[in-house]
Amino acid sequence: MIEESTKNARAVALKFAKDSSYKLGKIKKARQGQFSISSRDKNTEHIKRVRVVSSIEYYLRSLLLFQ
Repeated sequence: MIEESTKNARAVALKFAKDSSYKLGKIKKARQGQFSISSRDKNTEHIKRVRVVSSIEYYLRSLLLFQ
């Protein structure tokens, strides 16, 4: 679950960098935030909902510097 959260963060960061004409660099800082497990609802308590929040900061490099 943490791995999936990290992959999702990277995908969002890549999209942001591309849309902003930047190249995504290495991870600058990463924090593991909220991690919670709860029942999906009262009728199916055996099915769980898991929420993982990761905060990851990346270095960005301007594509203009590479031209």
